[in-house]
Amino acid sequence: MATIDIEQTRNQAKALLDSRIESITDLVKTRQRIADLREQLAEAEREDKRAYVRATKDGWSPEELKKLGLESAVAGRRRKSAGRAAAGAPDSSSASELSGEQ
Repeated sequence: MATIDIEQTRNQAKALLDSRIESITDLVKTRQRIADLREQLAEAEREDKRAYVRATKDGWSPEELKKLGLESAVAGRRRKSAGRAAAGAPDSSSASELSGEQ
């Protein structure tokens, strides 16, 4: 029977584990980037809402802003979700709410 070098086997095993750890590290970094970008998007949406309200308080009507391509982001989101609900069956959370389930 051939002699097995324990040190060499350990080093090979460590190399395999290191590559697995690298993939997990990349996954964690990517997930953190997504979380950071979602937070940045949420902050940008809050700023957009404040800016839209400021514009309307400064005398711009919603119709004028819409003609300029600056429709309220809230109105745009509402329309999209209404279109989705009309296009297909309600999602499971909506269905359970409608039936009184929780």
